[in-house]
Amino acid sequence: MKPRGIDIDNWTTQLRKGLLELCIMNLLGKQELYGYDLVKQLGRVPGLVVTEGTIYPLLSRLRKTGLLTTRIEESSSGPARRYYALSEEGTRVRTLMNRCWGELTEGVGRIRQQGEETHG
Repeated sequence: MKPRGIDIDNWTTQLRKGLLELCIMNLLGKQELYGYDLVKQLGRVPGLVVTEGTIYPLLSRLRKTGLLTTRIEESSSGPARRYYALSEEGTRVRTLMNRCWGELTEGVGRIRQQGEETHG
């Protein structure tokens, strides 16, 4: 049954877009990764629909804004791979993003709980 008054597919798409950047920043905060490896790791997150066509433009934008650095490494099993890592600025931004996400999830959790208590 499709809810009236909201396009739930569009809503979830918008939600995923914002979370995708946060997830990328956190994965790269642990180690440098190449693009396809990011696609595979992000694809394991239930509900987070990820394709190469989504990831690579986002990685390019993050690199151009100075949040990521890249290096190219030759591969014996195919074309050279571009590895991504957080820059110093990217590390600072990641910390801020995680703080904001923590505050948001805590606040939204409280609101959800209040709604469930009221209507539960």
